[in-house]
Amino acid sequence: MGRILVLVAALTALWLLLSGYYDKPLLLAFGAGSVAFATWLAHRAGVLDADGIPGGVFPGIFGYWLWLIAEIGKTNIIVARHALAVEPKLSPKLFFVPNPPRSSVGKVIFGNSITMTPGTVTVDLREDEILVHGLTEDLADVAGIKAMGERVAKIERRR
Repeated sequence: MGRILVLVAALTALWLLLSGYYDKPLLLAFGAGSVAFATWLAHRAGVLDADGIPGGVFPGIFGYWLWLIAEIGKTNIIVARHALAVEPKLSPKLFFVPNPPRSSVGKVIFGNSITMTPGTVTVDLREDEILVHGLTEDLADVAGIKAMGERVAKIERRR
């Protein structure tokens, strides 16, 4: 029941934020109907489990996002330098990184964080390790990516 209430609150807030209609009763009724219908569909599809609504990563995920945005900015500069170089020194590399998160939500957050960071892409997600493609030797930083995974695992432990 708690997950349904969280979903209703999130969908309602998103609908109000995106629509901007706060004073038109007919449109508010349509919004309430769409939230109710989407919630019913989610319940019927069985996606209201711990993976569908990962409440355990809150509020720690917000600090992680701020850290990740800073990391994306730093690596963006590195990739831009290589892209604009007259003779870029690219040395593509595939390497494995340990996968410290325990839950499937943590593993997905970790894999997506790697892919969102410029110059790295998650190629394969396994139970205990992740196969990563790095654009250069600098970006193929196993220790740095492992530290990212440990940050995700720390968020999970706060549950």
